[in-house]
Amino acid sequence: MLETRDLTIRFGGHVAVDGVSCAFAPGTLTAVVGPNGAGKTTWFNLISGQLRASAGQVLLDGRDLTSLGPAVRARLGLGRAFQLTNLFPGLSTLENVRLAVAARHRIGHVFWQTAARRRDITDAAMAYLERVNLASRAEAAVAGLSHGDQRKLEVALMLALEPRVFMFDEPTAGMSVDEVPVILELIAGIKRQADKVILLVEHKMDVVRSLADRIVVLHQGRLVADGAPAEVIASPIVQEAYLGIPAAV
Repeated sequence: MLETRDLTIRFGGHVAVDGVSCAFAPGTLTAVVGPNGAGKTTWFNLISGQLRASAGQVLLDGRDLTSLGPAVRARLGLGRAFQLTNLFPGLSTLENVRLAVAARHRIGHVFWQTAARRRDITDAAMAYLERVNLASRAEAAVAGLSHGDQRKLEVALMLALEPRVFMFDEPTAGMSVDEVPVILELIAGIKRQADKVILLVEHKMDVVRSLADRIVVLHQGRLVADGAPAEVIASPIVQEAYLGIPAAV
């Protein structure tokens, strides 16, 4: 469903992502790991359109998306949750999700007012809030939510857009121990639908082991390992580059 071919971006003389080729099938969850500065978030930004590639392609169902902006890619089915929350802080929790539902159904240029009037949109938004355990905070201003609740809200927004590809960038970062299972179960539930592609940037190896079918490892912008979790975690290059264990002489 999703593929990157020789995807590359250069910032001056620095190659942040260097010729990364990878394909992802529906019903799979791939963990993207690597040390800080490996290029994981930059690769995500290239896939979702926040950055324009210096070379290479991004394809969805064989269609070349490389020249398209992030809004068009989102409409075509690429969903992205960011490392830092990306919300409307002055609106309520419900209003944020209601706008996402309205945008998904493209109900018109005045969707702000329309979304508030349509009961079906409000009901759908509340259903997404219930899925992330935020229904009780529906009327709360987003600016007043805890960091963990803001992360859950961002997942609700992505669910509301009904993407075919879910891209999570450290979704549990900054969450308390009791908040993490909610997000992990949501991601596991998406995986069980079997028709979605899930990419997950995650530093917690216990999370990776519990969810991933496959691990892709980036190091200095290059793809250095790709395979089943046990096989990749045991490989010498990952032991050294990601886990900090020196390779045997």
